[in-house]
Amino acid sequence: MYNSIFQKPWWLDAVAPGQWSAVEVKHGDEIVARFPYVMKNRFGNVMLTQPPLTQTLGPWLRPSKAKYAKMLAEEKDLMTELINQLPLFDYFSQNFHYSITNWLPFYWKEFSQTTRYTYVIEELTDLDVVFSNFSHSKRKNIKKSERIINIVFDIDPKTFYENHKMTLQKQNSSISYSFELFKRIFESGYANNSACTIGAFDRDGNLHAALFVIWDENSAYDLISTIDPDFRNSGAASLLIREAIKFVSAKTKKFDFEGSMIEGVENSFRQFGAVRKAYFNISKINSRLLKASQAFRLFKEVLFNK
Repeated sequence: MYNSIFQKPWWLDAVAPGQWSAVEVKHGDEIVARFPYVMKNRFGNVMLTQPPLTQTLGPWLRPSKAKYAKMLAEEKDLMTELINQLPLFDYFSQNFHYSITNWLPFYWKEFSQTTRYTYVIEELTDLDVVFSNFSHSKRKNIKKSERIINIVFDIDPKTFYENHKMTLQKQNSSISYSFELFKRIFESGYANNSACTIGAFDRDGNLHAALFVIWDENSAYDLISTIDPDFRNSGAASLLIREAIKFVSAKTKKFDFEGSMIEGVENSFRQFGAVRKAYFNISKINSRLLKASQAFRLFKEVLFNK
């Protein structure tokens, strides 16, 4: 009943305790479609969104064995029924998993779509093949890093969080999630055998890079990555990715880098031999006030070229 780890109840309990629900379609006693969402109230507006640190949400549809035309008809019927069951809202925005390639039923209900991208290593069974697809630059960084870096698994959550906070501060940025949230995800992930923190330390105990990886039976996800800018050229981040892939290859089928629309980040993910996957952000504004606010913001951007 899940496209990804992000739709599972334990995950949603961790990232949105008391704020999430799901609509379902049943055929008899069998659930054939499910659509989780998070409901928030902002200044009197009902928002249906997805939680922080959650790449995708969107609908799940039972896989169909029907012929193509009938399958599309089934998708339309199921998605339409899910949409009709959603509570009344002023604003809706979710990222759908890349396995959802048909958003037409949402278009027909006056939702909008923006395409985003992630990068995925689709097959982890043969690691020699996986690592041979790394770029020359990545392999060179890994070889350099192996001489000075020690990989440590299961870093405690406070150390990981404070390191991420510190590395962002060095770049004049700030962390976007609370320690309380990260601790809930960490504890729930470990309790469900679905998470691991991994760090790259040098001989002096400096943490060059760290990674928080999560997984289910279908895919692992590079949920949070940190790189200390003081050690950016050590190659530790590339070594960390390789070791994370080794680790999760015994647990799941794919490795999802979680994507980025930032040019430099996209280039780095691509060099690990990952395949680009398009996924949809689906949104809709029902509130007249929010529509007017959006129109005014777009007008300012055009007027002042911002």
